[in-house]
Amino acid sequence: MTGTQKNVGTYRFQAIAIVLFLVALDQLSKWWVLNIFELPAKRSVELLPFLSLTMVWNEGISMGLALGDFLGKWGIVILTGLITLGLMIWLFRSVRRPEQIALTLVVGGAIGNLIDRFVHGAVVDFVHLHAAGYNFYVFNLADSAISIGVALLLIDGLRGDGKSPKNASKAEQSDSD
Repeated sequence: MTGTQKNVGTYRFQAIAIVLFLVALDQLSKWWVLNIFELPAKRSVELLPFLSLTMVWNEGISMGLALGDFLGKWGIVILTGLITLGLMIWLFRSVRRPEQIALTLVVGGAIGNLIDRFVHGAVVDFVHLHAAGYNFYVFNLADSAISIGVALLLIDGLRGDGKSPKNASKAEQSDSD
């Protein structure tokens, strides 16, 4: 086994461990909100002037988009499952560390929300940020992991790795000099 193969195998193990940790933390937070704190009965509890725990059952997709009306509960579960499977394949084929980290966060969050859809028929959202009359979408730990992972993927994609057309043209110029 070469060093690269060993690194890929080690990262796959680490990625699976991190995904499982994120899923467990997400599900534990949702279980606590539903069963211990009993947020559905309280509806909303202000913790700080800008932070509340507010119970929302998200039956749509990202940011409450109503795709559920079109696909139905099981359609969203299947679609989300297929997307998550595709992301896992991408994760396990990736050899670039920043991309691997980002995809690990997205996959962990996606699985956490997929479990909600399977168990509850909707995603449990409860973190509500608000200030000066403005409200941010109510979200959960899985949503945070997905958002951070997507942001990291965008940053990584914009940063480039020396293979962008702009850098390729510079390399060609220096080769011809």
